[in-house]
Amino acid sequence: MHTQVLFEHPLNEKMRTWLRIEFLLQQLSANLPIANHAGALHFFRHVGDLLDVFERGEVRTELLKELERQQRKLQAWVAVPGVDQSRIEILHQQLKTAGSVLISAPRPGQQLREDRLIALVRQRLSIPGGCCSFDLPTLHIWLHLPQAKRNAQIEAWLASLEPLSQALTLILDLIRHSAPFRRQTSLNGFYQDNGEDADLLRLMLTLDSELYPQISGHKSRFAIRFIPLDSEHGLVPERLDFELACC
Repeated sequence: MHTQVLFEHPLNEKMRTWLRIEFLLQQLSANLPIANHAGALHFFRHVGDLLDVFERGEVRTELLKELERQQRKLQAWVAVPGVDQSRIEILHQQLKTAGSVLISAPRPGQQLREDRLIALVRQRLSIPGGCCSFDLPTLHIWLHLPQAKRNAQIEAWLASLEPLSQALTLILDLIRHSAPFRRQTSLNGFYQDNGEDADLLRLMLTLDSELYPQISGHKSRFAIRFIPLDSEHGLVPERLDFELACC
């Protein structure tokens, strides 16, 4: 059985931001519960990165636009014969609910931005070793609180991200399932094609080739180069089969 590795590459800035937010949200939940300095710094570093991403653009506006766009796309399927109408209705309701929850929630990250402990740790993270107990006695005492108290505080922080997280998960799920994987072949480690207004490339490679894709391009045209992990001795086969979905 060959192990398959999935690579995803955004074809526009909006998708790039969404994939980064998804990655950071996954990282926030990866090391819970927090019981020591290492776990705490992993968590606070990713909270800081998430707030930086939120500050760079209109994340909520873009998500609301996309929820509407996906509803319009669903509407086009209603008239197609043989389509599962109940499935379309469920998705339509989910998109509608996610939109109304997101629009009535506070600005993404607002609760985290206003939290004193998060602000203190965030200030020190850019200093090498700047989160020592003498630098951050606040964090030191927080780590000595009862575990249940820390858990409750982290749950409240994560709950404040839930409206954004639910909308994003729904959108990315619909985009990822909007196109099937098709078998393609690269010649001498190179492949190019038209993106046809796609948002996201999804590429599946077998692990035994020990190659990774270097992707460049945008929604109308893209190119893929396959590079050996071992840059000195690795070989790129003349013909390489891989699976590709343009979503």
